[in-house]
Parts: sequence; C-alpha cells; structure tokens
Amino acid sequence: MGKAQSKLNPDQLTDLQKNTHFDKKELQQWYKGFLKDCPTGQLNKTEFQKIYKQFFPFGDPSRFADYVFNVFDDDKNGTIDFKEFIMALSVTSRGDVDEKLIWAFQLYDIDKDDYISRDEMFHIVDAIYKMVGSMVKLPPDEDTPEKRVDKIFNLMDNDKDGRLSFEEFKEGSKKDPTIVQALSLYDGLV
Repeated sequence: MGKAQSKLNPDQLTDLQKNTHFDKKELQQWYKGFLKDCPTGQLNKTEFQKIYKQFFPFGDPSRFADYVFNVFDDDKNGTIDFKEFIMALSVTSRGDVDEKLIWAFQLYDIDKDDYISRDEMFHIVDAIYKMVGSMVKLPPDEDTPEKRVDKIFNLMDNDKDGRLSFEEFKEGSKKDPTIVQALSLYDGLV
C-alpha cells in the first residue's frame, strides 16, 4: 500500500472541479486533510465509524456509519478513496435538493432494487435513533423507529404497495424535510 501521492495531479483536479461543488483551493485543502487522516489514500469502514463516533459521542453511530459508508464507497471495494469521499461530500454538503434526494434514496435503498421497503426504512431509521441516543426529544408519534416508519410510509407510499419508488420518496421528502436531514451532519463542516 504505502503512502498516496501528496498532491492531486492536474487531471484529477480538473475532473473534480467539473464534477463537484468545490473549487481548486478547497479540493487541495480537502485532499491534504484526507491524506493526513488516511496516509494510504484509503478510508476503511472502521476509520469511517470512528469519525461518526466523534460527532455522536452519546449514541452508537456504527450502523448508520456503515450505511453511509456503503453509499460513499461507489466502486464497492470496501474502502473510500479521495474521489469517492469528495464526490459524496460535495452532494451532501453543497448539492441542490434533487442531488441530495438521489443520494438519500441510495442510502435508504439498501438492497439497490430502486425501491425503499418498510424493512429498509426501518433499518436506517433505527440506526439513526441509535446514533442520536437520548439527545433528541421526539414527539409521541415518532418516539420509536416503528412509529416513524409508519408515519413516513403513510405520508409517502401513495400507491400503498409497501415500498417507495424514487418519485414517491422525492415528493414525500418535500412534504417532510426531516427525511433528508440525516445529510445535514456535513453542513457545518463545509
């Protein structure tokens, strides 16, 4: 393995400037920081979980971090390289609503069948509840993952088939923006 190159080459930099919401200087700064934390140029799932633990010290973010890791790891090789990291960060922190919705849909669609089942929604919502722990006071109709999933499906599952298409998810998320707020973790960082 060894160390990754210390600077992005001009082609990489140009590609990332075209495909992210970051400018040249920001990309260079993010790359420098990424290499400081990941000298090999690769971030594994355990290291990714440690980052989440810093943000959520009173809960258990490991399962949610796993789900997020799987969306960041675009090529599914078990690690996140700088390009995967910065592309996902760009969408989650500076993307427009539609970009964020696509990204969030990918997060909830665990089996990648282009639908979100109740079970998939439950897994993500349960992981979020475990991550935030008792730090967030929830209204009575959302104080368990089951109640939250029921509320989401009542709002979004227009054809009542027990699964959400991207269109249903998109329309429902505009009615209930808390669905996509899992992404807001990055808002203060960037």
